[in-house]
Amino acid sequence: MGLPVVLMPGPMNPAVAEGLDGKVELIRLWEEADPEAVLTERRDEIVAVAAGGTRIDGEFLDRLPAVRIVASFGVGYDQIDATAAAERGVVVTNTPGVLDDEVADTALGLLLMTVRELPQAERYLRAGKWQDGPYPLTKATLHGRRLGILGLGRIGQAIADRVEPFGVSVAYHNRRRKDIAYRYYPSLLEMARNVDILMIVIPGGDDTRHLVDAEVLEALGPDGVLINVARGTVVDEAALVEALSAGTILSAGLDVYEDEPNVHPGLLDLPNAVLLPHVGSATIPTRTAMADLVVENLVNWFAYGTPVTPVPESAPLLKPPA
Repeated sequence: MGLPVVLMPGPMNPAVAEGLDGKVELIRLWEEADPEAVLTERRDEIVAVAAGGTRIDGEFLDRLPAVRIVASFGVGYDQIDATAAAERGVVVTNTPGVLDDEVADTALGLLLMTVRELPQAERYLRAGKWQDGPYPLTKATLHGRRLGILGLGRIGQAIADRVEPFGVSVAYHNRRRKDIAYRYYPSLLEMARNVDILMIVIPGGDDTRHLVDAEVLEALGPDGVLINVARGTVVDEAALVEALSAGTILSAGLDVYEDEPNVHPGLLDLPNAVLLPHVGSATIPTRTAMADLVVENLVNWFAYGTPVTPVPESAPLLKPPA
């Protein structure tokens, strides 16, 4: 019996291929001279997909009827229609846990950069303006602020742990209350009215698209700071540009955008926006750990039929028979 055939539709971290070497037959689809022909000819042999940023939907899976698992690289998996996969008996996995601390560190760094205008101050120095006088005093400080976390999962909790020593109070909005001491707001709008930092850590997708809109930004107020390390689609970028331009909120720090790698041109021109190129988990150790978890999910599936980190939509497929 041959090795299981795994499709890799697009480039991924090299550690994925290295970890799978000798364990599977790996089809690197983007390297094939005729990718469409490969999908057609091997449709009944391909039993798994290792996916980076490739869109995997029901139509894609219908072309590969033998696939039973899609192992995604990243904690967010909005590029994969996990519901459509479950309907077809396909398990989807992601890579939670291993990147929590890295993303939380980035969120804290971005928050400090935004509130204290640290990138702007560095540019001031590099432009030689310090010779003409000190950088203007910033309007805001971090100590004593009120942080509202939109999505208190693993990463949200790690962020909360980091900000509390700075004298920042923590509240949160989830779909459901958690058994935790932080104040819970059942309404995002209500939370926005009662905090002055809104930290976004929820998944992307249709359910959360433009959840942070003009009304939420107005509720956050003129001293408000928006930080997004989740998915760009959660924020209405046009409304954000307007809010920053008009002083509806004080500032924003973003690591993610609606149409990556394209950034709304209005954001690029704003002095009160700190912009990073989606580097939340972008260190070699963390990305390697994420790749290792992709490999572990696939290897465990082939050996035992039990992936390590299935997404919630796949749970019904993994329940033992009654």
